[in-house]
Amino acid sequence: MKKTYAIEVDCANCANKMEQAARKTEGVKSATVNFMTLKMGVEFEEGRDPKAVMKEVLANCKKVESDCEIFL
Repeated sequence: MKKTYAIEVDCANCANKMEQAARKTEGVKSATVNFMTLKMGVEFEEGRDPKAVMKEVLANCKKVESDCEIFL
């Protein structure tokens, strides 16, 4: 399953950090962040609950970029 989320991030480097953090989250098959459109695309592993996984993605992104936001 793939979903797209609106994000708030200040710079392209921060967006890259968020993308890397999202990719390392358990339950995420792939993730991309587009700084220009302020969107994060996430593909979830089979059988995973997107809402639960995205809470972990947000927590991991906040560890690397504390002022980022993902609108779930």
